[in-house]
Amino acid sequence: RNFEGAGVVVDVHELPFAASLITAIDLVQRLSADETIHGIQIQTPTPAHLPLSELVAALAPTKDLDGIHPMNAGLLAQGTPSVVPATPLGGMEILLRHQVPIEGARAVVVGRSPTVGRPMALLLLARHATVTICHTRTRDLPSITRDAEILACAAGRAGLIGAEMVRKGAAVIDFGVNVVYGGLAGDVAPEAAERAGLFTPVPGGTGPVTNGMLLKNALALYRRALGVSA
Repeated sequence: RNFEGAGVVVDVHELPFAASLITAIDLVQRLSADETIHGIQIQTPTPAHLPLSELVAALAPTKDLDGIHPMNAGLLAQGTPSVVPATPLGGMEILLRHQVPIEGARAVVVGRSPTVGRPMALLLLARHATVTICHTRTRDLPSITRDAEILACAAGRAGLIGAEMVRKGAAVIDFGVNVVYGGLAGDVAPEAAERAGLFTPVPGGTGPVTNGMLLKNALALYRRALGVSA
């Protein structure tokens, strides 16, 4: 809906749940070869018999709207990003728009997924933050998060970060979207907003910015396909 409102034509290709891996890969390859298509997004999570890694490997890197193809992930790790995952890119946009000091800041990322946690850590490193990556199995997590001037959470566990685990005045970016009692909850307890200097609520925090970054990626891929410089 957001794309169509911006004038982007969107085609949805749905496969039956029981579709084979070969069928799914064939679809991704055919769409990648279609010159009239400029960006492709694989909806996640995928069924267990359709591993996301294999579907992404079949995707043309130049049409990777989410920036999760191994080539694009590698370029980000090398510090020469091409397409960056929209969710962490949106998190960085929030920090920059609110003029949060990043260079030299102690940043903690809770979560290590290839779509959010890891790329967020790399983006913070690129801005010269001192980054610590944690996860749900990290020992004594509170002692680490309490030291964070920037705290980004993408662990996928509702309420993992309590208010007492947040440093006073910290910038807290909550990427968590967890279904709880029919509603949505983030990884960070809402009460933490009273301690934080910047706090993104769930829902309505990073989500709208992520959509904007997806549009930004779509435009960038389209311009590259036309040979137009950014």
